[in-house]
Amino acid sequence: MTFQDLKLSQAVLKALADKEYTNPTPIQAKAIPLVLDQQDVLGCAQTGTGKTAAFAIPIIELLEKSKAKQNSKTKKIRSLIVTPTRELAIQIGENIEAYAKYTDIRHTVIFGGVKQNRQVNRIKAGVDVLVATPGRLLDLIGQRHISLNDIEVFVLDEADRMLDMGFINDIRKLLRLLPAKRQSLFFSATMPDNIQTLSRQILNNPKKVEVAAVSSTAETIQQYLYYTDKHSKKELLMHILQDEELEQVLLFSRTKHGADKIVRSLKQKNINAAAIHGNKSQVQRQKALKAFKENDVRVLVATDIAARGIDINELRHVINYDIPNISETYVHRIGRTGRAGKEGVAISICEPEENADIRAIEKLINMKIEIIKDNPFPQTTKPMTAAEKKEANKAKQRKKQEFFANRKKNSTRSGNTGGRGNGNASRNKSSRPKSKNRG
Repeated sequence: MTFQDLKLSQAVLKALADKEYTNPTPIQAKAIPLVLDQQDVLGCAQTGTGKTAAFAIPIIELLEKSKAKQNSKTKKIRSLIVTPTRELAIQIGENIEAYAKYTDIRHTVIFGGVKQNRQVNRIKAGVDVLVATPGRLLDLIGQRHISLNDIEVFVLDEADRMLDMGFINDIRKLLRLLPAKRQSLFFSATMPDNIQTLSRQILNNPKKVEVAAVSSTAETIQQYLYYTDKHSKKELLMHILQDEELEQVLLFSRTKHGADKIVRSLKQKNINAAAIHGNKSQVQRQKALKAFKENDVRVLVATDIAARGIDINELRHVINYDIPNISETYVHRIGRTGRAGKEGVAISICEPEENADIRAIEKLINMKIEIIKDNPFPQTTKPMTAAEKKEANKAKQRKKQEFFANRKKNSTRSGNTGGRGNGNASRNKSSRPKSKNRG
C-alpha cells in the first residue's frame, strides 16, 4: 500500500513526497481511513510506529475539505491535540507544519514554562489546529483566550504517559469543556485498565487499531548488552564512544542529577554533550535539542520524561547508561531509534544491581539481548544480598542525615549573623518618623 492508495489530496501527497514518505506504516494504514471516515479511534501503538502522522494527516484532510466547502475564514479552533510534554507537543507541531505546508490549515503549539504572550497572539490571529499540554491549555481557557466550543476533532495522545504524570484531573476538566458532538481519537502505548476506563469516557463506539504491543521491540533495532561494575561505568562509556560510528547518541540516565554528572564527565573528555531534563528551563531544553538535531552536540543525555517525544530523523544510536527498573520503559527508550523501518542500535550498560532488571526486560520482550564479550571493563562483583542492601540503605540514610544536619548548622550560623543585622535595620526603620501618604 502507498499513500496514494489512501485517497489523500494532492496538497497532502505533495507534502508527504517532500518528506520522502511513500508507504504508510501499519498504524497509519489502519488508522487514516478510519479517521477520514470520521470514526472514533482507539489506537494502541508503541513509540516509533508513525502514530503522529496516523492522526495528523487525516485531520488536515478533514479540516481542509470542510474549510473549502464552507469557504470559511473563521478564527475558531476546530481540532485540539493534547499531549503530556512540551517536547512532544513541539514535535507534533513540526509534523503538522510539514504535512499541511501546501494547504490553508493554520496551527500553533502551546505549553508552559515560557511566557504566554506569543502563544496568545497566535491563537488570536486564528488557528485551525491547536496542539497543547494540559496545564497551559486550562490556564488560557481560564483567562478566556481559548474556547473549545467549536472543536470538531479531539486527540488525546500518549494517554498512558498522561496518567503517569498525574494529568487525569486536567483531562476530566477538559472533557467537560468539549462539545458532546465531536470526533475523538485516543492513542496510548499501553492499555491497562485505567487507560481503557478513560477511553470509554472519551470515545463513542470506537474502532480499535493495535500495532506492535509494548512488549515488543522493533525488528530493525540491534540490541547489545555490556555487563560491568558500578565504578567502571564511566570508563566503559568512554570506551564505547571511541567508536566513531556513534556520531549521534541519545543516552538515558535514571536521574536529573545523574544526567548532569554524565555531561560533565563527557565534556572533560572533549565530547560535546548536553542534558535535557525537568530541571532545565524550556529555553535550555530546546537549545540542547536543536544543537543535537544539528549535530553540534554528539551526546544528548536525557531522563525518561524529558525524552518522551524526542523525534530525531534517522537517530541510529541509543545508550542506556542506567537500566530502567520498569521493563516497558526500556521498550520506549530504544524506540527512539529504528523508527519508521530504519535501522537502529541500542546499547545497555548493566551494573550488578541492575542484573535483575535485565532479566525482567528480556522476559517482557521475549528475547535475549546479545552480550558483548569484547569488554575491557567486565562485571566482577556480584549483586548485593538482601542484608547487604539493607545495610547500604542505612549508610545512605545516615550520610543524607549528616548532610542535611551540617547544612542546617551552617544555615543557622549565617542566619544568626544576618538576623542581628536585619533586627537592627528593623529597629532603625521603626524609629524613623512615618512620612505622610502622598497618594
